[in-house]
Amino acid sequence: MSLPKSVTLSATALAAASPGLAETIDSAAWDVLAAIEIEEIVTETTYQVRKIFPAEIKDGVAQFDITGFAVPLGDTRNVRDFMLVSDIGFCPFCGDPAHGTALQVTLAAPLDVVEEGTRLTLRGALETIQDDQTWQSAIMRDAVVIDG
Repeated sequence: MSLPKSVTLSATALAAASPGLAETIDSAAWDVLAAIEIEEIVTETTYQVRKIFPAEIKDGVAQFDITGFAVPLGDTRNVRDFMLVSDIGFCPFCGDPAHGTALQVTLAAPLDVVEEGTRLTLRGALETIQDDQTWQSAIMRDAVVIDG
């Protein structure tokens, strides 16, 4: 897959310029992930998940910045893989869009400890998942913590 060299979707500049927005999550990045259209197609003999990706991420993004809340997938020590959600009240495992957007993250290097709800700003390669047998639509790989 050929990724654009750098696309940064960040609300940081907006937050700095607008009082009261400093505590907001990076909504531009979450908005583009939430814009992925997913349609489940079930027949008597087949199952397919059709995905339509926004142009900004259709072919993946080599440098994608996002801020969210960590949801570890197991042990909270020596963490390399976890889910990131825009709102800690969202259920990342419910598989229902009403529960919000979640992003699976794989870090370039493990963190000693990641407690559930830890707010992190990450930078990594965003890859779209084209597999038509899963609802999962994107994953961030080789992420590094740039704030948190």
